Amino acid sequence: MIRICLHGAESTGKSVLADKLSRELGVPWVPEYGRTYCEERGTDLAMQDLLAIAEGQQAAVDLAMAAAPPLLLLDTDQLMTAAWAEMLFGEVPPALMAYPKADLYLLFEPDVPWIDDGTRFFGKSPLRTRFAALAEEMLLRADVPWRRISGDWAEREAQVRAVIAEALPVSGGSVLRG
Repeated sequence: MIRICLHGAESTGKSVLADKLSRELGVPWVPEYGRTYCEERGTDLAMQDLLAIAEGQQAAVDLAMAAAPPLLLLDTDQLMTAAWAEMLFGEVPPALMAYPKADLYLLFEPDVPWIDDGTRFFGKSPLRTRFAALAEEMLLRADVPWRRISGDWAEREAQVRAVIAEALPVSGGSVLRG
C-alpha cells in the first residue's frame, strides 16, 4: 500500500482533488478530520484541540488502511497539524511529529485564490505565506519525501495524476483508469 498525503496551506485544492481522484480512480481517501472537528466545535482552538484532531485523523487513517488498498489518499496528516500548532501557538508538541508518516507528500502551493468556507484562518498575506512556509518546514523537519504541486486547478490535477501514475505502476499501464 502506498499512502500519498496532500499537504499545504488552506484553500489550495487538496480536499476537492482528493475527493475527485478517489471517485475517479476507485481508491479510498481519508478526509481532513480537523475540518469536521471545527465544524462541530468551532474554530477557537487550543493545543489540546490540535492533539485531539491528530488522534481523530490517525483513527480515520487506521480504519482506511485496514482494507489494504493499493493506494490511500490522505487529505492531510499530523505534519499539517504540526504546522497549525506552530502557526497558532509557536510550538510543535513532539507527539505531532511522532505519528506514522505517508510514503509521499504533495505540497500544494498557495498560488490559487483563497476561498473562505467558515473554517479557514489564513487567507491574507503575509499570514497565508507564513502558513505555507510552515507547512513546508514540517516536511523538511520530518525528513519525508515530497514534491511541490502548483499552478492553476487543471495543472495541479495533472501533476497529482502524474505522481500517482509514477508511484503506482501496474502491468500494462497505471492505476489511472479515467
